[in-house]
Amino acid sequence: MRSGKEIHFEISERKILLRLFDVLSIVLSLYAVDYFFNFNYFNFTSQNFYWIVVLGLYVNILGTVFEMYNLQVASNQFQVIRSIVLTSCTTALFYLLTPVFTPFLPLSRLQIVYFFLAIFGGLLAWRIFYQAFLASYRFEKKVVLICDREEVEELVTGLENIDPHYRIIGYINSDITHNDSFRYDYVTNLDINEFDDFVKNNSVSEIVIASQKTDGMTVPLYNKLLYLLESGYIIREYTQVYETITQRIPIQHFDKDFYRYFPFSRSNQNKLYLLVVRILEIILSLAGLTIGLLLLPFILLGNLLGNSGKLFYLQTRVGKNGIPFVIYKLRTMVKNAEKDGAVFTTNNDIRVTPFGKFLRKARIDEIPQFINILKGDMGFIGPRPERPVFVQELAEVMPFYDTRHVIKPGLTGWAQVNYAYGETMADSLIKLQYDLYYIKHRSVFLDLNILIKTFSTVLFYRGQ
Repeated sequence: MRSGKEIHFEISERKILLRLFDVLSIVLSLYAVDYFFNFNYFNFTSQNFYWIVVLGLYVNILGTVFEMYNLQVASNQFQVIRSIVLTSCTTALFYLLTPVFTPFLPLSRLQIVYFFLAIFGGLLAWRIFYQAFLASYRFEKKVVLICDREEVEELVTGLENIDPHYRIIGYINSDITHNDSFRYDYVTNLDINEFDDFVKNNSVSEIVIASQKTDGMTVPLYNKLLYLLESGYIIREYTQVYETITQRIPIQHFDKDFYRYFPFSRSNQNKLYLLVVRILEIILSLAGLTIGLLLLPFILLGNLLGNSGKLFYLQTRVGKNGIPFVIYKLRTMVKNAEKDGAVFTTNNDIRVTPFGKFLRKARIDEIPQFINILKGDMGFIGPRPERPVFVQELAEVMPFYDTRHVIKPGLTGWAQVNYAYGETMADSLIKLQYDLYYIKHRSVFLDLNILIKTFSTVLFYRGQ
């Protein structure tokens, strides 16, 4: 049986750990402040236990908005301190201003200072400990890959760029036509005869099979895998691992029978889910248009001074089931921006006016799209609608591109909150992977995740 297993936390486990100990560290910090100082705002009794529950909810929700549970941010000292400051300030503010669910406002300002410092100090101490001990390479996951030799570099970088703690240390070449030795960086080319010994001696956590050639899965290799499986080692398929780590669908590793492996989420046909979503879309759209009307005088002034032209911009986009519709936007580019034909918008595009750049960064330019949502052309969440000319170009090089049209396009989406603006075909492929992941896993929880991340995008001025 397997022995000497090293400690490793999966991505989901690390996020749960961060959320749980964020709350615990704040509670312990509040208890310490209550013990050592004259702090009577937050008392620990069985009658007011719900105060801790409310505080925990605020920390987790606001911490998500300010990216406290983004693992890249959590591992970066500067970024996590910024997130801690923002989360501490907003949590303390919300908590103090909701006395129906929380203690009454303290009469002394010093009590408010104690409360904020307890939240900030608890989060800071725990996150320093996390970076020093739990985010280190002592907790990496060692993996052996079974794949074709020419795919080693692509497969290794595809996983390790997302999760640096996921470390592929060896591979077995499953391509029998190229069985010569080949080493990529630190990834060792293993012989089948030394396979099981290497796995045991190097504390390998799991074996990942990425070979699409069945003739490479020889009887000796199959027997080795069966032996390791019986010894307690985890054996997984590459597309499953890739989807779990990256939260994208690896369509580049599917053949033409892609749809056999792509079960669409039941939420796409769930009438109750769709009804609730539609009601919320109408409410949010009316609220968004109200905010737009309040901002309209400033937008008109900015457009007059910075754009000097029409305020609104209408364009044809492809919607659900490939049906085109007219999308409404605030104009952000110079006149005749596409006189030489349609091209992708690029980062720092010279066609975007200074005021238009502000509208894009703040996502204000998309407020008129609430009209499209009310009309039913779009949803609040879904793949971003593309222009027919781009859809045709992308569908020619990406066989599964039209799959994103099985649901309504959205104002925001899984690709928008996880990836920067797409300028190339490679960027479009990555965004398609995110869109297909959303279609496959569409749910209330994923929708809430996207909404919270959208708030983060607006607050951190990351519009495209």
